Amino acid sequence: MNEQRNEETQLIEIEETFQRLEELIQKVDDSVVSEDTQMENLINLEYPDENNDQKVEISDGILMNMVEIDENLARSSVDSSLSIQSFKGRCYTKKLSLMELATLFEHYAKSGASILELQGKLMSDVEWLPLTLVKLSNLTELNISKNEIMALPSNMGELKALKKLNIESNQLINLPESIGEITGLTHLDLHGNRLKSLPSSFQKLVELAHLNLSSNMFNRLPDSIGNLISLEKLNLKANELEELPSDIGSCASLVVLHIDFNRLMALPETIGNLKKLEILTLRYNRLMDLPGSICNLQSLEELDLSFNELQSISESLCCTTNLKKLNIGNNFVDITSLPSSIGNLAILEELDISCDQIRVLPDSFRFLSKLRVFLADDTPLETPPIEITKLGAQAVVRYMAEVVHKSNRFPNHMMKERRGLWSCILSCFCLDEVVPMETS
Repeated sequence: MNEQRNEETQLIEIEETFQRLEELIQKVDDSVVSEDTQMENLINLEYPDENNDQKVEISDGILMNMVEIDENLARSSVDSSLSIQSFKGRCYTKKLSLMELATLFEHYAKSGASILELQGKLMSDVEWLPLTLVKLSNLTELNISKNEIMALPSNMGELKALKKLNIESNQLINLPESIGEITGLTHLDLHGNRLKSLPSSFQKLVELAHLNLSSNMFNRLPDSIGNLISLEKLNLKANELEELPSDIGSCASLVVLHIDFNRLMALPETIGNLKKLEILTLRYNRLMDLPGSICNLQSLEELDLSFNELQSISESLCCTTNLKKLNIGNNFVDITSLPSSIGNLAILEELDISCDQIRVLPDSFRFLSKLRVFLADDTPLETPPIEITKLGAQAVVRYMAEVVHKSNRFPNHMMKERRGLWSCILSCFCLDEVVPMETS
């Protein structure tokens, strides 16, 4: 409770500072000798022309810089399309102060700019954005990543035209409630901040397709995450999540879901509602089992369950018949067997069981006709002879099928532990290069 009050107090102080700065900026603006000269110098700091040196000076020495002007942009600085395209993607020779940033916003607003690229362009003491940001009513893309921003303007929601917002690698501790008013937002990158929660208005972002919340401090997500019905890619890596809300199953458009490096002990049954999901990565969690609904993920092509606490792999996983890549290696509670129906994964191309204690492959393993990469380092599987491995991946699959047949008759046959053998056996073979063998 005290922590929440402290954060609210910080925000109030920041907003009051905004107001004082706006008054100061207005006074400075009134004293500028030439608006065009300011605009040119702020936009064209990075592309000097050896024949043109000009000194920009704002009253009381607040902004006094020796800069060089790009002749082409100097002639067309009032042309918003040209000036913004020339500005996008360039590197400053110096970083902007808060005063320079506020002036830049003023002139970009007058030019009707639609794209503003400020990645790593701000001085380290610029911890918030001037309120004049919202005057950029035509802005569709804003990139302020890799700075030291701690707070966004409280009236951020006035940027109605905004489609893409990148605030990656800053110091944000929360988002303004008004962000939910930017209902046309499709891409939002909040990676690498200090966020613990999302505002209640976040559920209004129904057009959001790409959302990156990785490397923050979330220990839970709001149930309202299910309102993001257009969401196609969600990145939740490197947080402190202990569970996913059941409403995650309402994000029916999800294609890619990354939840690596969290504290998940289980997945909700509603995960099976994500019928369009193609990639699901769950490395470094605490999962002990998979929900039965996993079999409903008929579009799933890639599943990474490595570095968890799985005791076994459910047979229901073998219903995901479009699976091409499966990683169940390096589980902290040793897996001792593969599902007997593993052969149902007929188009599986890559399988990693490294560091598990799987001694025998199931009989259906021989049906993995598309397998081209099989990693089994530090497992007690029997090694095929070198003359077999030279024939390629499918020759090894057939050999292992014979081993399975023999082990069914002689369960204790050759169960010696081998190390680091399988990655070099199959990882470099593709089926197109496999030498055909006669069918026995």
